[in-house]
Amino acid sequence: MAPDRNVPPGRRAQLVGPSFQGVATFAQRPLLSEPEELDSWQPDVAIVGAPWDGSTTNRPGARYAPRALRALAYAPGTFHLDLGIEIFDELEVVDFGDAICSHGLVETSHAAIRQRVGAVAERGIFPVVLGGDHSITWPAATAVATAIGWGRIGIVHFDAHADTAASVDGNLASHGTPMRRLIESGAVPGRNFVQVGLRGYWPDAATFAWMRAQGMRYHFMQEIWERGLLAVLDDAVAEALAGCEALYLSVDIDVLDPAFAPGTGTPEPGGMAPVDLLRAVRRLAIDTPLVAADVVEVAPAYDPSDVTVNSAHRVVLEVLAGLAVRRGAKTTTL
Repeated sequence: MAPDRNVPPGRRAQLVGPSFQGVATFAQRPLLSEPEELDSWQPDVAIVGAPWDGSTTNRPGARYAPRALRALAYAPGTFHLDLGIEIFDELEVVDFGDAICSHGLVETSHAAIRQRVGAVAERGIFPVVLGGDHSITWPAATAVATAIGWGRIGIVHFDAHADTAASVDGNLASHGTPMRRLIESGAVPGRNFVQVGLRGYWPDAATFAWMRAQGMRYHFMQEIWERGLLAVLDDAVAEALAGCEALYLSVDIDVLDPAFAPGTGTPEPGGMAPVDLLRAVRRLAIDTPLVAADVVEVAPAYDPSDVTVNSAHRVVLEVLAGLAVRRGAKTTTL
């Protein structure tokens, strides 16, 4: 059946022009609210907000990121200069609204995230999840693994922190624990969980011993500095895909140096620059069987001039542009 993508003129007028006016959707894409609308619209990608930050350990505020990424990011246009494509001419993207997160109720909120992401993934639509703190990757990636096949996806995880603690202050659902929960559940095999950009002073040696016992691979910023990002990225992709058929991308914005991303809850000096992160995620979207992505830990209250919001917004745009190329968009040399 042909997709039904009719938007009334009045609603269409709310989705054009500068991002400071009209309805706040991601990149001013059409807003859908019901799973049945996904069936009739048949998009390639659906944006899902996960406004939960009740699992943070330092500065809260990531609950405001999904709205900020929709309303505060400078809208640069949709023609990708490096790739020579008009992104949304090649890829049908909708905004599927937010999972409704309930204050103080982590199980209820995580269940809502898993359900909403699952409604997207089970239809073969690519979910892009806007966090929220990093605990939202536990329900989001679980939903994708359920749709693709338990244990059949690998994860490439950009972050300053491993987020593999057994618990944080007794909290099993902390933003410092989601990767451990995913591996323990069997949703993602440890051998296919690869982390890029780790640095700083946490977690401890015992946690890294547990990570090695699961077969996890990790690439510190020191290795990126010594070998270069392209070589590290080649290894990370090969490791994440060994024996798996699909990839999930998780980007904690604190993988960037806080000079570029001050608006985050746990800033750690010595990180990546946006020029490298953006091209890395674009390459993953073009060259690998990427099936889902999330961007987390943007905390707008600490973000002067919206610089962190804009970097996170561009991470999503680079994923979308890469998907458009992977699905056959013809590039133009400028």
